[in-house]
Amino acid sequence: MISLALHGGAGTIPRHSLDATQEAAYRAVLAHARDLGYALLVQGASALDVVEATVRALEDCPLFNAGRGAVFTHEGIHELDASLMRGADRATGAVAGVRGVVNPVSLARLVMEQSEHVLLAGAGAEEFGRLHGAAFAEPAYFFVEHRHKQWIEARTAGRVQLDHAAPLNEPDPTDVPPAIGGPSVGAIEWPNPRMGTVGAVARDQFGGLAAATSTGGMTNKRWGRVGDTPLPGAGTWADDRTCAISCTGHGEFFIRGVVAYDIACLIEYKAVSLAEACRIVLFEKLLPLGGEGGLVAVDAAGNIALPFNSDGMYRAWRTSEGSEGIAIYKE
Repeated sequence: MISLALHGGAGTIPRHSLDATQEAAYRAVLAHARDLGYALLVQGASALDVVEATVRALEDCPLFNAGRGAVFTHEGIHELDASLMRGADRATGAVAGVRGVVNPVSLARLVMEQSEHVLLAGAGAEEFGRLHGAAFAEPAYFFVEHRHKQWIEARTAGRVQLDHAAPLNEPDPTDVPPAIGGPSVGAIEWPNPRMGTVGAVARDQFGGLAAATSTGGMTNKRWGRVGDTPLPGAGTWADDRTCAISCTGHGEFFIRGVVAYDIACLIEYKAVSLAEACRIVLFEKLLPLGGEGGLVAVDAAGNIALPFNSDGMYRAWRTSEGSEGIAIYKE
């Protein structure tokens, strides 16, 4: 069975936060990324190629906190994190705190394939990217007005803010993101965004698993803060014997809980099902500690899970056995 699941962040997403037009736009973007990735699976692409392409589509969309739509740091810049992992040999590439990189997930793949390292950070990662032909853009490419207003609110309040947290003030109905490739999202009145980290997992026709995750982190973050996204075992994991996982939420809790690897361990050592392993870790381990978020996962048989312990999670999925969907809220 071939399978694909993706997410666009989990958090405070009450049903009244989006009107019908806004919700339709988000669903269209999720459908665009899902259908792009699934078409590659049908054509015989590897799971690794598929999760990279799917996440790139979300990085290119200003509605999500990754790539072009990333949040602002305390200094008013964008510092991006990403990782991806191949389940066959657990080969991994990751980058943290990079600036100006159009598609951080693709830079992470370059780290995996063109270096002897797993994780590169900051200026060194950027130098490596330029050496190997990664695409870069000027700061104006990453500037999105609704993210800028979100940053001003967070700085004024003196707090670091999860990208999917409830807004501090009422949204400005004139706040319109720029157009993107794929579905049009222009000419819509946008709420203060609650979209977050993006990620994807896949199982290809050869039984290979892969996972990829990308984020801009937390609004108004300081001191080079890095969350779970670029850390193998915390925010991203893939092992053909067990599962592939991409997480989203409050990164500090996912790091402390080694969430992605913990789920894989329950499957490998306790013979727990994917769904049950996700439930144990997200609801019995993480939630009592205050860890909010969710994940998308696929196991060795192609079964998928999309659990979250928050109000909602932007998600989409499709399998060759006919299961498919797009969802935002608790269904």
